[in-house]
Amino acid sequence: MTTALAGSRAGSPPAAAAVAAAERIDLYAAIHKALRHFMADTLVRMGRLDVFDADDLGAACAQLDALLTLCAAHVAHENEFVHSAIDARSPAGANRTANDHVEHLQSIDALRLEGRTLRASVPAQRPLLAQRLYRHLALFVAENLQHMHYEETVNNALLRAHYSDAELMQIHDRILASIGPEEMLLTLRWMVPALDPGERAEMLGSMKAGMPPEAFLGVVAHVRPHLDAIGWAKLARAIGVPQNKEHGA
Repeated sequence: MTTALAGSRAGSPPAAAAVAAAERIDLYAAIHKALRHFMADTLVRMGRLDVFDADDLGAACAQLDALLTLCAAHVAHENEFVHSAIDARSPAGANRTANDHVEHLQSIDALRLEGRTLRASVPAQRPLLAQRLYRHLALFVAENLQHMHYEETVNNALLRAHYSDAELMQIHDRILASIGPEEMLLTLRWMVPALDPGERAEMLGSMKAGMPPEAFLGVVAHVRPHLDAIGWAKLARAIGVPQNKEHGA
């Protein structure tokens, strides 16, 4: 891990270049924050799981399954829209992350099977099965963290070298158009709390401008329970929503 981290730092852009890059469209930033949040929370939840509490076991396994479903969908979106864009103007430029995705899908299938096996097991088997699943999930998270860093640096550099911001926004919009309501709500549940206040305000402000008022308020009600009081107050002021508005109102 130390070697990998040192290597990633060595390949990072100088500070001035990093500042300039931050002003460009980033197809990875928000969704990767959501995935890191979802992965970390699920890993911690599996680590503290009470395998003898049926409700805790069911909820933890359901969260794991939701995480794996979102990860598989994310792989599909990147393969279809991002990797194809990279390869179109930098042939084989997405090969490394495309190969990673093959392994990720295999890991997702294996973890999903382990989760179902744990949930169906008799109590005496659960501690060992839960420990195995926890360790395998930790490895999956570790691999994804390194994978996402590579995408955010190397793949982003390729995209920005070959596409204008207007073209990158078109790719972004095509990705959004391909996402169904259920996946979108799940993504927002983990994405919005993971963003910094400025990113949060920009995202929700854009949604407010482009959605019917009732639909927008439904999104706000969906994400509000997952924000702390300070985060909610900042967001409410930024997007012009009463801070004391009740959930779902």
